[in-house]
Amino acid sequence: MSQPLLQVDELQAFYGDAQALFAVGVSVAEGEFVTMLGRNGMGKTTTVRSIMGILPPRAGRIRFAGQDITRMASHQIARLGVGLVPEQRQVFPNLTVYENLVATAHNRLGRKDPWTLERVYRLFPRLQERAGNLGLNLSGGEQQMLAIGRALMTNPRLLVLDEATEGLAPLVRAEIWNCLASLKQTGLSVLVIDKNIGPLLRLADTHCVLEKGRTIWTGSSDALLDARHELKESLGV
Repeated sequence: MSQPLLQVDELQAFYGDAQALFAVGVSVAEGEFVTMLGRNGMGKTTTVRSIMGILPPRAGRIRFAGQDITRMASHQIARLGVGLVPEQRQVFPNLTVYENLVATAHNRLGRKDPWTLERVYRLFPRLQERAGNLGLNLSGGEQQMLAIGRALMTNPRLLVLDEATEGLAPLVRAEIWNCLASLKQTGLSVLVIDKNIGPLLRLADTHCVLEKGRTIWTGSSDALLDARHELKESLGV
């Protein structure tokens, strides 16, 4: 059996003296769609920050594409092929949509079918319509599309989305889910945090539930449905 693209084991992380992660484990195989679920404050975003090298873990191990990235800097991790769509989007407010998309674009891994400006515009036609608009003048939904497009322009092997549809209108959420379904069909590996479990049940291969900085449950969508009553409090639904 081949090793996962991303493997996180027994992760521990701190903010100062306060421990936020105690024993988080998650894995993502090539082409797999995985979620991290749980109530607010349970360690999901902290896990993403540790994976990305933003918050170096105190203990545990993170491996990506066969390499130990536990102590790597953020820019090194990104260059290996991890693309982040951060919480609250964090688009460059004083750059245009076009400038946001091309600012960090590259194809370091030499993909034969790379994400290009034209390909992102086909995925999100609204971005092409708004190409000359500044990031700060976009709606929340448009900013999320831009954040996804910007990450795709780095041609990642793994796309990580923190709060994929938080604060978005239902129609915009549906557009984001359709986008993620299309990305899954391309074989891109995806790790998603989101509170809207319904669409995730249809999309995801594996779910990980976090509680108080620990992974307490992992399984398929069918298994999650079967366990929904016992996990109700942990999921906050």
